[in-house]
Amino acid sequence: MYQQEFFIFKTVADTKNITLAAKQLHISQPAVSLQIQNIENYYGTKFFNRSNKGVTLTKAGLIFYDYVCQILDMMKNAHEEINELADDHRGEVEIGATLTIGEYVLPNILACLYQIRPDIDFKVTIANTETVSQDILGKKYRIALVEGPVPDNRDLIIENFWHDELALVVPYYHPWARKGSVTLSELCKARLILREVGSGTRSVFELFLQEKGYSLSDFNITMELGSTQAIKQVVAIGLGVTIISALTVRRECEDHRLKVIKIQDCYMGRPLNILTNANNANTKEESFLIDFLHNQDLFERALHMDCTSESFMDACADNMALMLNNP
Repeated sequence: MYQQEFFIFKTVADTKNITLAAKQLHISQPAVSLQIQNIENYYGTKFFNRSNKGVTLTKAGLIFYDYVCQILDMMKNAHEEINELADDHRGEVEIGATLTIGEYVLPNILACLYQIRPDIDFKVTIANTETVSQDILGKKYRIALVEGPVPDNRDLIIENFWHDELALVVPYYHPWARKGSVTLSELCKARLILREVGSGTRSVFELFLQEKGYSLSDFNITMELGSTQAIKQVVAIGLGVTIISALTVRRECEDHRLKVIKIQDCYMGRPLNILTNANNANTKEESFLIDFLHNQDLFERALHMDCTSESFMDACADNMALMLNNP
């Protein structure tokens, strides 16, 4: 049995669909089916139940799946440890991130990390909270940064590293901009633009409304978009108001394009969390990233500084010795 066959088996099991697995693997559907057939013939049993809706693991398939995941993890760890023996070794960290964090938090954080550890390469995949959480469970990547509620799962390790606040955002010259605050009943009458279903931003807003005795059906939702940047643009030209992270509109507020308004008797805070899979051991590079995020002083300074400024570089240098002494 070879690593490729194990990976094909795992992909089919994760997607529950041979056609979808073939697309993800960039090979033909017959090739996937043949590999699965070879595995089942080798072990003398069926690992999948097949139907018009797709495939599901048999009891034997579930047992085999657990061992395949362990074997693939061990092979990856062996590869990483062997690579570390090379003089020119470069570490690599794959990160899954939600939109708010990926677009408005990570750029400054990665800039600081590159100053401290230029030997580590970072690869970032951005999706909504629901997708990122599932990808961690499916071991698509080994560390993720998400905002808002996280699915309850014993295989997820959740560590809080920061807090964010959702805010009501309106065009700079909107009549509410002069009021400073509005009530929820007033917000119900406005044209509201929200993130898509599955977004952490939307989930936090929904939970807040439930606590206040409201639901989304009480609001005039005129648009749902999967991009925070797109939402900011349509709000800025006057097509409605929105609820998004205060972190994402700092520049637009400074440029007098948008304005943050308070909702009376309302605080919509949410944690920013690190997600890892309980079945994985962190690499040295992943542990370094986690330690960096828990360094509140360095994190806050990196978050609010211009990445190219001299003071930003000085902040990195001030903390470099501390970070390197705790690999």
